Amino acid sequence: MPLLKRKPYALSEPPTDLKPRQRVYQIRFTREIFRDYDEYLTKINLYRQRVWTCKVTAKTNLTYEEALVSELNATEKIQKFPYELIPFVLQTVQFSTLSLKDLVNTITEKLQYHLLVGEELYGKRDDCVSLCQIIKVLEEGDNKTQYEVAWLDKDKKRIGTAVVNAEDLIRKKLPFTREVLKSFIRESTYRNVPWVLHDKWAQEHAISTDPPEDIRSKYFFKDGHLVSTKKKRKTEDDKQNITETREGQVGKSKNKLEREKSEGLVMERSAEKEDFEPKEEPINYPIDDLLVRPGPDDPVFTDRPSPSRDFTVPIDCVGDLLMVWDFVSSFGRLLHLFPFSLQDFENAICHKDSNLIIIVETHSALLRLLVKDDGQYFTAIQEKKRKPKITIITWTEYLCDFLEMIEMPELSSCIPTIKRGHYGLLETHAKLGIFRELIAQTIATDLVRKKLDEYIEERQTLAATKRGEAIEEGRKKREEKERLKAESAAVQEANGHGLENNNTSDDALGNSDGKTSSKKQKVDVKVQSESGKDPSKKEANKMTLQQPKADKKEATEKKSIEQRREYLQREIDKRFIRTEPLGKDKDYNRYWYFRRDGRIFVESQDSKQWGYYSTKEELDAFKGSLNRKGVRERALQSQLEKSYNKICSELQKRSKDVAQKIAMEEAVLRRSTRVRAPPRDNPAIAFLKYVNKWKED
Repeated sequence: MPLLKRKPYALSEPPTDLKPRQRVYQIRFTREIFRDYDEYLTKINLYRQRVWTCKVTAKTNLTYEEALVSELNATEKIQKFPYELIPFVLQTVQFSTLSLKDLVNTITEKLQYHLLVGEELYGKRDDCVSLCQIIKVLEEGDNKTQYEVAWLDKDKKRIGTAVVNAEDLIRKKLPFTREVLKSFIRESTYRNVPWVLHDKWAQEHAISTDPPEDIRSKYFFKDGHLVSTKKKRKTEDDKQNITETREGQVGKSKNKLEREKSEGLVMERSAEKEDFEPKEEPINYPIDDLLVRPGPDDPVFTDRPSPSRDFTVPIDCVGDLLMVWDFVSSFGRLLHLFPFSLQDFENAICHKDSNLIIIVETHSALLRLLVKDDGQYFTAIQEKKRKPKITIITWTEYLCDFLEMIEMPELSSCIPTIKRGHYGLLETHAKLGIFRELIAQTIATDLVRKKLDEYIEERQTLAATKRGEAIEEGRKKREEKERLKAESAAVQEANGHGLENNNTSDDALGNSDGKTSSKKQKVDVKVQSESGKDPSKKEANKMTLQQPKADKKEATEKKSIEQRREYLQREIDKRFIRTEPLGKDKDYNRYWYFRRDGRIFVESQDSKQWGYYSTKEELDAFKGSLNRKGVRERALQSQLEKSYNKICSELQKRSKDVAQKIAMEEAVLRRSTRVRAPPRDNPAIAFLKYVNKWKED
């Protein structure tokens, strides 16, 4: 178990009188159960503090859960410690007075030059090196050691034995690291300096538990554990001091004793009480969103708006719909597929016509890319001797070939319907399922991978350029600030010297030069009046004229820098890699924003429920409902703030488009039935007019 400030920590005992349906709070990683929420919150905040230590690796500054994971990983490594080396290591560790570092060095040095029975290493055999295992250590004269080894094949089965010299055996490196050895020593002992093994380790490997002569005078066994004799003496001395104190107090007068109690003992007890009373530590936000409770300092949160759910496709198909549309829209140039709106694609998926251009062109573009890849699909259509060109008539044949190739039972059942020319009658789940598998195969092609590599490289270059320009801009600002500061300091210094010189001259001349200075001032005034020009006013007018020019120049430069920054960000966004969610709210709902659709989509934790926000008012209300005390909503709000202007402009643009479409539909309805508008004027069926302008010839 993790240590609290290097000391063992006991978990809370579970309540014994819980009722079957009583509401409780449980900590996930300790399984502790609490009735009181404040007690639960106090305990989980303690576990989140970085005051815990991994018992096995001695790593500090960890949270409780991090320490648990560290112990688990270290224990797994310890379990892989070579079994044949364990007795030797334990024998060296038992009652050793070395520090951990010196103990590890001693063990590794011994193992470098002493081979043990059961070790696997390499030996020279017939002018080559083969894997072997030591069976027996043979002693020989002249301080030479020989070993009986068993030669092993690649499956580590014995294929023969031999006697070899020590110099013919090769150990490339020890079969464990120093850190693993340290963890093993900590795990197998209950105290250090001297190191003492747990009884189970000593008994299992027949290690003596009798301390050697040199430490018997300093340590003794108490309750099965080795204890220092200093602690025993200290305990006896404490008892004696307590006895003497009590005997001395008996002889004291009653008044003095009462006074001591009232003054000293009461203060001491109050101090002890303060020490032992648990102090409520302040909560360090952000914390897990589900643990956040309203506080007096909280801002006024707006009510979270309910997302719209008026999708044409079934609600559990929205995820696949978004994925397919996002992919074909983002890689439209590579697919030679002109982009279309999400609304048009959704209407086309739900339409019962079997040869809608938007559906035919999307399937054909994906199938053409698979053919160009010269992969499994290309081989499949070559075997059936298909014509090289996919048309509005033959596209279903290529689609059926694809479904036969992937051999998915739920999609293979659609092949007869497609072959009969009734693709439009398929269920929405089936249509999107086919698209999903097509895109999965397309992403794995070399063409898409190559394009992604290009985008990644270009994004990195643009990001480096943007970062370099930001650094350069910051450097210029710092230099300008330092220059202005230096000029200001120089002006102040000059003014100070001028005043000082004037005061000195006035003091030196005194009244004797009063007439002269007065006469000089009169002459200066006369010259200024005659010329009609005041030098100070002239300089002021000059500065006044220059100021608007400087401000205009500064504004132009600032606007240019901002435009350059926006341009670089747009270029980075064009290099599409994948769409990431904006973040999650306290209930783990994910929020998505797609560049080509002016809505924010809401996905439930289980991905079965979807909704969307489509107006700026909904966005502002949702943004104002997020609580920054929770880790998830804090990150989500920060991401929304970064993209707020861009998202707002797209939402407003979409709102205008929707308003125009509604106005057009109302205009169509108001017209006389004798002068009906043709179907192409109705925005609701705009997807029927789709033309692939990027189609390959």
